[in-house]
Amino acid sequence: MEKNLHILPQLKDSLSFIYIEHAIIEQNANAIMFIQKEGKTPVPISAITVLLLGPGTSITHAAIKAISDNGSSIVWVGEKGTHFYGMGIGETKSSANLLLQAKLCMDKELHIAVVRKMYEFRFPGISCEDLTLAQIRGMEGVRIRETYKFMSKKTGVKWTGRKYKVDNYQDTDVVNRALTIANSCLYGLCHSAIVALGYSPGLGFVHTGRILSFVYDIADLYKVNTTIPAAFEVASKTGVVDVERLARQTVRRYFKEQQLLKNIANDIRKIFDVLPETEKIIDAQGLWDDREDIMPEGIGYAAEELDFGIDDLEDF
Repeated sequence: MEKNLHILPQLKDSLSFIYIEHAIIEQNANAIMFIQKEGKTPVPISAITVLLLGPGTSITHAAIKAISDNGSSIVWVGEKGTHFYGMGIGETKSSANLLLQAKLCMDKELHIAVVRKMYEFRFPGISCEDLTLAQIRGMEGVRIRETYKFMSKKTGVKWTGRKYKVDNYQDTDVVNRALTIANSCLYGLCHSAIVALGYSPGLGFVHTGRILSFVYDIADLYKVNTTIPAAFEVASKTGVVDVERLARQTVRRYFKEQQLLKNIANDIRKIFDVLPETEKIIDAQGLWDDREDIMPEGIGYAAEELDFGIDDLEDF
């Protein structure tokens, strides 16, 4: 049987992301090349999970095709990667993960079970089974607050709270600017992984009502070990001129050290493992039927069970 490489993309074998701005992006054989005033830079797109395109980028149709053929994703972002604008389609061809996510999201009891698993992920060895969601959210708030305090003490960087102005990103301190950039990179990476694995970025569990709710759900699992320490590390360096560039470089290192791409796929699978074995989603393709699970596709069903022929079409 021929293996379908698009059923479950091997994210663990890829790099995380590349951010490009003010460049022309063209196809280069089976890869791509971005052209800037400094020169031409080839990019082995087959080894990249997501390409973040900032302002001033222009990309050819051939380059888009090469990126798609290699199973990579494209995210269009704002200046320095601070805003998410849009994204290309992922590479999976199966809807099994999406059907599972939808089932868990729409059933209240299953939904709560997933939320509890997401919080238990943050508190290894602690069961959230007997806690209310309000109590769990309180625990998470304390965890994040203490993380900021710890990183401030460890790096010597003053922390006065999370501050981010959508209309004036620059009007804040270095650590908040670095945190904004690092989080944006994390959102782009999680979004790309979610779509590549065949899940929906909009069907969230902790977050809801936004087109990226599930992206925020998954990203929140990793901030304490990636974006927060990366931001404080950047802010602890003296004489930093390009905070955004250093923040992207630093957080990329954390992603690699934490094996983030490998873990995202595994962690979502563990978090979604709340169904009894008899209710597992079957990865089947075809035509839905109310009596059979799946009917084969590619077959002409010519009214086999009805007294209906070509002459009856005159009534329509």
